[in-house]
Amino acid sequence: MYLVDSHCHLDRLKLDNHQGSLDSALAAARDRGVGRFLCVGIDLDNADKVVELADRYEEVYASVGVHPLALEHPAPKHDELLRLADHPKVIAIGEMGLDFFYDKEHHQEQEKRFITQLEVAKECQKPVIIHTRDARERTLKILEQHCDTSVGGILHCFTESLEMAEAGIDLNLYVSISGIVTFRNASELRDVVRALPLERLLVETDAPYLAPVPHRGKSNEPAYVRDVAEFVAELKGISYEELRDVTTRNFNQLMKLPN
Repeated sequence: MYLVDSHCHLDRLKLDNHQGSLDSALAAARDRGVGRFLCVGIDLDNADKVVELADRYEEVYASVGVHPLALEHPAPKHDELLRLADHPKVIAIGEMGLDFFYDKEHHQEQEKRFITQLEVAKECQKPVIIHTRDARERTLKILEQHCDTSVGGILHCFTESLEMAEAGIDLNLYVSISGIVTFRNASELRDVVRALPLERLLVETDAPYLAPVPHRGKSNEPAYVRDVAEFVAELKGISYEELRDVTTRNFNQLMKLPN
């Protein structure tokens, strides 16, 4: 069985350690047992790029969507997102959501964009990728009203409370853990991970951001999802191999992909 990086931005990798070669970065990940990658869109300007990367590499899949902080970009248009989502390698919609930590002024606009993307996901029957920060109540309320729970999705790069994770699970969402869990000041998140059911866990890098220990200070890359998985396995008191197999099955089940 291989490991999945359930959330990375391959079009944004720094590639300094790979002489500018994405081929080399993906090979380094494969060497560490990573066999599938979800390249996540953040605005409609990079949608064509993430889809092109998914076309280029068999093991790479794509999502299309508009990040809540991409407010300098036009709001997502329903029909345009639906057209992009029709590509066979586009398996999810997002990342979308609410971020009231970095943006204090445009909450209504964020919510409008969030709802548009949830409606597109419902129409095309593809899972959603959710970014949420300092917006627990509003995120959950909008998900309760507009998310198709028969399809579900991912609470990506999760750093919130156990109560929010459990509320997301009730909406048929998976909880994806990034390198943040390895940070020295992340003791509360580690407690959350210990309490979460294995059948709802995923792991990710969010590369090129949030490199895990022991790579702190470096640009993140998909190979480092192995470090996240090993750390989470230790928290859960299971072997790396079991954690790898469970999270891979979880991802493939959610995205309707073969193992």
